Amino acid sequence: IAAIAVALATLGSSPGVAQGYPFSQRARVDQTVAFTDISIVYGRPVARGRALFGDSALVKWDTIWHPGADSATRVRFSHDVKLEGHDVKAGEYSVWLIPRANKPWTFILSRAAHVFHTPYPGDATVALRADVTPEHGAHMETLAFYFPVVLRDEAVMRIHWGEMIVPVRIKAPYRPE
Repeated sequence: IAAIAVALATLGSSPGVAQGYPFSQRARVDQTVAFTDISIVYGRPVARGRALFGDSALVKWDTIWHPGADSATRVRFSHDVKLEGHDVKAGEYSVWLIPRANKPWTFILSRAAHVFHTPYPGDATVALRADVTPEHGAHMETLAFYFPVVLRDEAVMRIHWGEMIVPVRIKAPYRPE
């Protein structure tokens, strides 16, 4: 019983944990597009009144950023897809962005899937770099990945935090034989 009490006390005092709960909850989003399964596993940071994007904000302009918390966000494709018109092989990747104030953002997939959210694993691991144009929308307090559009073999995946929305167009051309 004493060992259990010590373990519970240690859990409650761990870094990044407030009263036994993590600051950023883990999430998973699964979407099937045509015959391709897409799975995203990520941490959901909370805005909590902070300035999110900008030169003096939490996420700096023109700096590689991992959209998520703790472990790097991972996306898995069961079959080859096209993201923003670029070929991406089936497999698992980590997700990175380069936010910019007045230009398109850069969406990056890294073959280094199982990494922490810092440091960036480097350009040698890049599987895809594509420019995407962010949109402004309603405030999203907790970072979210979601699929507001899924039509036949195409979808839009959104990365949404604060008022910033990053849409990524996906085409899933795989057809079973």
